[in-house]
Amino acid sequence: MGIVNATPDSFYANSRANTEHELLKICEKHLQEGATILDIGAMSTRPGAAEIAVEQEMQLIENALTIIQKQNYKTLISVDTYRTKVAGIAINFGADFINDIAAGDDEGMLDLIAKNGMGYMAMHKKGMPATMQQNPAYENVTKEVCAYFLNKNEEYKKHQIHSWVADPGFGFGKTTAHNFELLKNLAVIKTIVERPILIGISRKGMVYKTLNNTAESALNGTTALHTVALLKGADILRVHDVREAMEVIKLVGMI
Repeated sequence: MGIVNATPDSFYANSRANTEHELLKICEKHLQEGATILDIGAMSTRPGAAEIAVEQEMQLIENALTIIQKQNYKTLISVDTYRTKVAGIAINFGADFINDIAAGDDEGMLDLIAKNGMGYMAMHKKGMPATMQQNPAYENVTKEVCAYFLNKNEEYKKHQIHSWVADPGFGFGKTTAHNFELLKNLAVIKTIVERPILIGISRKGMVYKTLNNTAESALNGTTALHTVALLKGADILRVHDVREAMEVIKLVGMI
């Protein structure tokens, strides 16, 4: 899954697409390097990020999907949003998946997903982006993430949603230690939750803070952790650097 940020506020500058030319350049690079899903987001959810107006997010997503539709790319499109109104726009403009960091907490989201038979990606988080990294605490982060998804699965069944992917939410209301514990226990999480697992660790703080560098210098560390994630059963990698991720997928696949 190649990340495309139609926002000036993403934590990694090279993923930002503020013009049509930049958007197409990023999309085409991802596809040439082997991405099978383009994940389009219009509102940053990095730690400390403020919400933008829902109308602004809707307009940015509509603009991005209109540009992408004209290219007739042979790929799947997901839209990264937790707002029902934005998801509705995405569906109207041909998105295949909704990638929801709030896992359906916004009113009407689950009904919308069910009504349209959408592919759905649900993420665990604790708190909202603006404040989620202010002293996150768990008694046992692995148990809490598993319990969260088991409860969500019962909720999804009531809405007739049976096809969904679980994202443990690395960096979303979690310390670096929490993130590494989740990665260490990823195979356990997958066994308990019984869903495909989406991993979003590309160039994140758990990489660059541990290595004492920056997001711009975190590709090698990202690749190392992608290898671990795949060996522990990850099904989808959400990445800034598709070529390197595809190489990891191919090599681990040989094992």
